[in-house]
Amino acid sequence: MTLTCLFSAGLDAFDAYDVPLRDALDRAGLDAQIVTDAPPEIVDYIIYAPSGTLDDFTPFPRCKAVLSLWAGVERIIGNPTLTQPLARMVDPGLTQGMIEYVTGHVLRHHLGMDAHLRACPGDWHPVEPPLAQERVVGFLGLGVLGTSCAQALRGLGFQVIGWSASPKTLPGIHCHTGTNGLKTVLQQSEILVTLLPHTAQTEALLDATRLQEMRRGAVLINPGRGALIDDDALLAALDQGLIAHATLDVFRTEPLPETHPFWHHPQVTVTPHIAATTRPASAARRIVENIARVERGEPLLNEVSRRNGY
Repeated sequence: MTLTCLFSAGLDAFDAYDVPLRDALDRAGLDAQIVTDAPPEIVDYIIYAPSGTLDDFTPFPRCKAVLSLWAGVERIIGNPTLTQPLARMVDPGLTQGMIEYVTGHVLRHHLGMDAHLRACPGDWHPVEPPLAQERVVGFLGLGVLGTSCAQALRGLGFQVIGWSASPKTLPGIHCHTGTNGLKTVLQQSEILVTLLPHTAQTEALLDATRLQEMRRGAVLINPGRGALIDDDALLAALDQGLIAHATLDVFRTEPLPETHPFWHHPQVTVTPHIAATTRPASAARRIVENIARVERGEPLLNEVSRRNGY
């Protein structure tokens, strides 16, 4: 029997995913059709992103799983009509993109490259940067993305520490958890990278109190979720010199409004949510892999926990 996979992530996205999905299905030997509209009662799988129009999952009694194209699920996890299993997107292309973004900006701040880019003719201040082994880089969040980035920086010689909600053990990385562990990472990190999911527990995690706990003059890099940071508190910390610089890729409102102070603050770098985008070719293979797993009676990869919210 032909499987019906409903693509609900917007027509623009369908143009990018149509061929990669069909190619991946062919390689997997699955008899399936990808459609953008179908009677709900015949839909076996929903390929989903919040950019689509679907917000009521109750009319899909046969649907075996909702397969998200996004890594973040905060915009769907609270939907009361969603009773089907939900898988979030974790794919090699997205992970590699995040590793490159985080590594690039950590090295930028570690080497003090901004000062050289702003230098005027005649400025000659040969300040020697420390070696990586002399620099502490901290991570808030040690999931797939956080762990991958932390390991990459450890491979370059940095001292790497990290915090996660649940205990982790990673070779060469000092892992912390709990309230005291969070405070330790904040106090020790010279460069802090935030890669936590957005949940009720992480909403505005970096508020005025926690920003005060950070090592004075630290750099903050946030490619995770905009809601992890209290914007006003961060601006105040920058103005007070508590934080030396903030490189931000994600925001509470996107696109970031032109009037937002982040655009105009000299110690803020804004990038337009480019750290880890989903690549259709590799993401399509992951979607099809999950479909094949369900058809074989195996558990989904990266199934979302309703209790944890990620």
